[in-house]
Formats: sequence, C-alpha cells, structure tokens
Amino acid sequence: MPNYAVVDLGSNSIRLVVYDVKDAHKRTCTNKDFKSLINDKVMAGLSAYVVDGVFTQDGIDRAVSVLRGHAKRARYFDCEKMEVFATAVIRNALNCEEAVAAIEEAAELPISLLSATDEAHLGFVGATCDRAVERGTLVDIGGGSTELTRIESSLDFDNASIGQGSLSSFAQHVRAILPTPGEMDAIAEAFRKRFAGLPDPDAYRSEALYGIGGSVRAAAKMHAQATGAAVRPKTMTKQQIHAILAWCRTDPDTFAHAALKASAERVHTLVPGCIILGELFDACGAERLDVCKYGVREGYLIDRMLR
Repeated sequence: MPNYAVVDLGSNSIRLVVYDVKDAHKRTCTNKDFKSLINDKVMAGLSAYVVDGVFTQDGIDRAVSVLRGHAKRARYFDCEKMEVFATAVIRNALNCEEAVAAIEEAAELPISLLSATDEAHLGFVGATCDRAVERGTLVDIGGGSTELTRIESSLDFDNASIGQGSLSSFAQHVRAILPTPGEMDAIAEAFRKRFAGLPDPDAYRSEALYGIGGSVRAAAKMHAQATGAAVRPKTMTKQQIHAILAWCRTDPDTFAHAALKASAERVHTLVPGCIILGELFDACGAERLDVCKYGVREGYLIDRMLR
C-alpha cells in the first residue's frame, strides 16, 4: 500500500501527515481508504512574520527550516508523493508570488497555493469523508482566516473566506496572553463587521455548524477541561461556547490554568477562536456544532492527490 505525504503550511502551524492509502486508484475515497502513519506539527507562527502586509525574509527562513525537517521525516516512509500546500498567511501577503518562489527554491519543494475557494472546498471534502451532511454550514477557523461553506443537498456552495482567524485576532487586538474583556469585545466587533461584509451573510444561516481545524478542537478540549470529561466532545452547543467566554471574562486567572492543561500550545489563540465561533453561532442562528475529525489536509489528499 503506497504512502502519501501532505504538508499544510498554515498561519499558526506547519503540519506533516503521512497517510497509508489502501487503493490510490479508486474513483471515490472515504476515511476507510486511508490512515495516518505520522502527524507531526510544528507551531511556526508564520503570521507573526507578516509586517505591513509583507511576508518577511525571517518568515521565509522559518518556513524553509520546518519544511526541510518535514521532508527529511517523510523520506523515511518512502512516499509515492509528497505535496505542500499553503493557505491564508502566504495567500494574503502583498509579496505572495515572491514568497512562494523563495520558499520553493530554498526548500526544494513545489508549493500549491490554495485560493480561499479552494481551501473551503477541500475542507468540505475532508469533513464529509466520514459522514453524510445533507445541510448545514461548515466552519474552519484557521490562524489567519475563517472559511465558510454552505452545505445543501450534500454539496458545497458559497465557499467564502473571512480575513480574520484566531492568530491574527490575537496579534491585532491582544496585548498580553489572554484578552481583556475590552479586547474580547474588539475581536468580536471586528469579526461581525467582516461577516456582515460577505456578499450574502444569510446564506450561512443553519441550525447546525460543522467545525474543522485546530481552533474548533481547542474549544472542545477546553469544554472537556471545564467539565472534567475524559475526552473532548463530538458536539458542542452555543451555550457551551458562550460559557467558555464568560469564564475568561470573570475569572481569567483560573481560566488560564485550565487553558494550559487543555491546549498549552494554543493558549493565546484559544479565546480568539472561541470568540469567532460564538459570533458564528449567533450570526448563523445555529444551536449545535459538530466537531469533525477530518479537514483540509484529508480533502487535499482525496481531491488533489488521489483523484
């Protein structure tokens, strides 16, 4: 069975996943057709290397260093293919083309730069590889952007990207580690304005949200920490997300200790991610969030590498 390596060059982390694929020539794939052999994440924080809209040389060097390490690890698995894709942190940079070319040359790896529509669609492909979703709104809160997809009759429509994510919210609005109540309000207001600026905000109204990505998983881990649950929940409610935010507002010291236990590497982006999620609950009129196991990386594997 062949191995395939996918590297997700994101705003917050650069992650390598090597998949063992049963049959690379099937016309359709589900989660039963592959399994991950390694899942190696480096918290590179590339959003911090964007200055006045330009992705800096230090950011390029950081990305190249991590990619070289991932390529070295992937070689041990004798992969049939290894592909790298980049998302918002590079896509939104003023020097996007130059940054991609510089990283490709130094790392000796080609990079597929996903458009906002591509990223949202691949998230849909990954999220639905283990489930049938008839209707709802798919949410992917990344470090530098938030992708939204309307699902209708098990197909994806209105793929959109909002240029605000958990890490960019932290960088732009938070002075310390946890946001103050005033900073929380500023993050929420900024996201509300961006959401309202979508061509058709009402298209995403739905009773159910489907969440992918690290910010959604971190919120679920925080809820498990708050309730003493042994594992993170597969479903969360609007009230549970707002309870997490209320806890941060009223008792930030205790909240900080719990957040470190729940997701130490995301302690600074946890609350901004929850704020965005809470705003989406309200704006979409949703009451339930299903936490999906698979996302953009699996969508890329299925749609770009296997098909």
